[in-house]
Amino acid sequence: MKSYKLALIATMLWLHNQVYSQQVASLDSSNYYVVIGAFSIHNNASRFVSYATTLDMSADYGWNAARNLYYVYVLRTENRDKALLEAAKLRTDSTFYDVWIYRGSTTAEEGEAVGDIDPVSNQIMTHVVSADSPVREAETSHSPESVRIAENTATPVVESIDDHDGKRFFFKIYREGDETPVAGEIDAINVSLSRKIGTYKGNTSVLVSAEGKPGDVSFVCEIFGYRKVQTTVDFNDPLALDGISQDSSSNIVVPFGLTRLRKGDIAVMYNVYFFKDAAVMRPESHYEINSLLEMLRENPRYKIKIHGHTNGNSYGKIIYGGDSKNFFSLANSHDGFGSAKELSEERAKIIRDFMMSNGIDKSRMQIKAWGGKRPVQNKNGSKAQENVRVEVEILED
Repeated sequence: MKSYKLALIATMLWLHNQVYSQQVASLDSSNYYVVIGAFSIHNNASRFVSYATTLDMSADYGWNAARNLYYVYVLRTENRDKALLEAAKLRTDSTFYDVWIYRGSTTAEEGEAVGDIDPVSNQIMTHVVSADSPVREAETSHSPESVRIAENTATPVVESIDDHDGKRFFFKIYREGDETPVAGEIDAINVSLSRKIGTYKGNTSVLVSAEGKPGDVSFVCEIFGYRKVQTTVDFNDPLALDGISQDSSSNIVVPFGLTRLRKGDIAVMYNVYFFKDAAVMRPESHYEINSLLEMLRENPRYKIKIHGHTNGNSYGKIIYGGDSKNFFSLANSHDGFGSAKELSEERAKIIRDFMMSNGIDKSRMQIKAWGGKRPVQNKNGSKAQENVRVEVEILED
């Protein structure tokens, strides 16, 4: 019986990988790829491609079945030297300081490096982290850790899986007032088990798994810049709830009308990441930082306070950004020393400075550095990483 269960689990995992590889083209093993990011969530890979195109880069993404990750790349070529040259150029002249090369093994010649390759050392990279599933940093008693480390632990976005048991939903995410669609995802929570079922893309038909025979299921929409919206339905009879309907394609339509943050609201910038020990944002922070910028531009009455938090108040190295005001690169940076509270202040300031560089008046933004004075978890516990965060409080709207 035990062996049967193991075989069943293995088959399900194989089917999962097959579904994803069919949805997105796999990386061609006969080519070299210059990779600028890896993502466990499909929608994040797509967004990162869109961001790269705003930098006049020709970007695309593909599925790496060996890593179970989507790779965003800016060059695909059969010429190894060309790939190495492009990777070196990007590391020097762009914000993508940690770009690497991927090479499949099928057609590689004997002795040739294959897999994920560091373009500087030409050595195989044994580990690749996903940029979309952050584990917020914890700090030791000796020095403040200062980066949210991206690990491949996020629940994959489930899109259209037709051969699994469940119900098909359409999560309609839109801005109240003008009903403009808003890009985002929905978390589904099995209420009785207090367990996450999955994360699902909004504004498209998706199949929500019925694994675990859920009764009440909470669908949670939390997009930065908007108030959190949560709807709980009976999974066995979701249409019994007022406001839930069914469209012509038999999708169960669950509406999420979003409203902007109001005075007194505080939002956590979960998708803003910093380099280790640095008051410098990583490139993958662009999406959420630009969401804050869009919000401030949309409503000139907004005034905000940016709160910086850490896990404890130890002292250590602090890396400051260069004079070029490149907010997403360590180029021309310099080292300093200070407390975790000082680090949290510098991180809040870099977010404010980015807003100022894009036309937001300084008078609309305040800074508050808390260090480790306002933890949300035990600083020595397994969830201590959650103490390290940047929050945005709405002072006026």
